[in-house]
Amino acid sequence: MEKKNKYYVIWEGFASGIVESWEKCIPLVQGYKNAKYKSFTSLKEAKSAYQMGWECFYTPKQQAEIKPLPEKLFDSAICVDAACSGNPGVMEYRGVEPYTQAELFRKKFDLGTNNIGEFLAIVHGIAFIQKYNMPIDTIYSDSEIAIEWVEQKTIRTKLPQDKSTQLLWDTINRALVWLRAHAYTISIKKWQTDVWGENPADFGRKK
Repeated sequence: MEKKNKYYVIWEGFASGIVESWEKCIPLVQGYKNAKYKSFTSLKEAKSAYQMGWECFYTPKQQAEIKPLPEKLFDSAICVDAACSGNPGVMEYRGVEPYTQAELFRKKFDLGTNNIGEFLAIVHGIAFIQKYNMPIDTIYSDSEIAIEWVEQKTIRTKLPQDKSTQLLWDTINRALVWLRAHAYTISIKKWQTDVWGENPADFGRKK
């Protein structure tokens, strides 16, 4: 399948404007405090969004409900989280920058569990940081189980392996192979919700 192009609108960063790849976007926003940027699937959408301004794309919930984080504590970190509609159920995970909540990556599967999503989010985060040579030394997750799985380079789950979970299991196995074959120095730490508030990568679906 042909990979679709993305256009990145940068409202606030080391430079503002529109770039046509994540590789070009990274050096303009990484390390810039409170950078504001977002990806779009067409140049027309990107141009329109740039004119509209970032306020139209950072919702009041994102602006008002996210607890202010301590300055500089997370300058060299990313946060990951997963969400699952039922357990098992439709599952997705993502990684974000702590201060801006700007999304770095996101994946969705038709059937999975929350722990598997948390595990894949951490592994994806490690690989993402290495791929783009990002100045990041810490990944925060609020799942102690997922952190343990990453440290032990294995998972323990009762999720069946059948047609409904084939894509997910293929992804899990690739993640395990990658994890066992690559060394990394990135620290994986538990997000302290009681101290810092909700994980910036949280999907906001708790009832």
